[in-house]
Amino acid sequence: MKKVPFLSSVYPWVIVGLLCVVGCLNYLDRMMITTMRGSIMSSIPMSESQFGLLTSLFLWVYGLLSPLAGYLADRFNRSRVIIGSLFVWSLVTWMTAYVSTFEELLLTRALMGISEACYIPAALALISDYHRGSSRSLATGIHMGGIMIGQSLGFIGGWLAEDRTWNYVFLVFGIIGIVYAILLTFSLKDRKEDTTAENAISETTSAIGLKEAIKVLFSNRGYWLALTFWGIAGVVTWMIVGWLPTYYQEHFGLTQSVAGMYATAYFHPASLFGVLVGGYLADRFSRQNPKGRILVPMIGLAIAAPAVFIAASTSVFGLAIAGFTIYAFTRTFLDANMMPILCMIVDRRYRATGYGIINMLSCIIGGIGIYAGGAVRDAHLDLSILFRVATVVLLICIFLLYRLYLTANVIEEKEA
Repeated sequence: MKKVPFLSSVYPWVIVGLLCVVGCLNYLDRMMITTMRGSIMSSIPMSESQFGLLTSLFLWVYGLLSPLAGYLADRFNRSRVIIGSLFVWSLVTWMTAYVSTFEELLLTRALMGISEACYIPAALALISDYHRGSSRSLATGIHMGGIMIGQSLGFIGGWLAEDRTWNYVFLVFGIIGIVYAILLTFSLKDRKEDTTAENAISETTSAIGLKEAIKVLFSNRGYWLALTFWGIAGVVTWMIVGWLPTYYQEHFGLTQSVAGMYATAYFHPASLFGVLVGGYLADRFSRQNPKGRILVPMIGLAIAAPAVFIAASTSVFGLAIAGFTIYAFTRTFLDANMMPILCMIVDRRYRATGYGIINMLSCIIGGIGIYAGGAVRDAHLDLSILFRVATVVLLICIFLLYRLYLTANVIEEKEA
């Protein structure tokens, strides 16, 4: 049967739309527990540190299993890995509605970390399979936008928990995810050409193990640079996101609620807009320059660095908001292009594994970035010092991107 041109050109975008919903659920299901703290603690006795452990354990399990999860997406059918991940974490979400002890709740968070770890590497790799030409960065950016929306909708958990119960929230979103996973079995497919190619080289693929994949990745200088600049950028990301409300509150005499509002009301919409613009610009640049997807994040960070420095140095509240908003907008140029950059320097067989390792580093770095803020607080130092140091870190990241720009051997791919 011949391909229908219209369907061939539209389905790659259908894939992005379908995965945007999954990405939204992925982050919503993991984030909403933090907005239901009061309701959960009044129902299940636990200390504040125990409640914090619920999120920490999830992050640790999620991060440590990300490389293995990426390998599964490289080794097996990507769409099946995605559907299986969604179904299992939604089942765990549904099961969470029936827990009655802290130990049971802790177990469900660990299980969610295991199941959710399988999603991101497989999803980004599948999007990259379908978008091989001048649409890859925008497609990735749109998917990242879906994830950001899921983060922003975390408040729904607290709202429904107050109106009903926290058990009801987990029950509803668990059922939604299970139903959506079933629907995806009929609509989400791997790229047919890739399936054919995989069958043709099945003997070679079957011989590739996780250990060999890691060996191949770490023998690639470009991958080392990508891993390093992503980790460095992650330090800044977590520091600013974690400590910006406190900075606003202390430096400008705001209440906790008002500081929190200013730290999110401008920041997150700017990030969402930035990831879309960054993807669009990178696709446009790549038409004239094969390394344009590296160049756009470099430009974005070159704008973000001085914006953070000005925001951390001013006593004018409006200027501080403007600086951090500009940072939020241009910093996400990198988010839209991380997987597309990886596709430029890493063989298709190892992309999801490569991203899984990067994802693990991001989780580890997240903890370090937030801890660094706490260490600064314990030393009675001003948070503005931390943000000025972040400017230097961003400059180092730009340098590493520049080195990758000069040395990367771009892997050519045919258009989708």
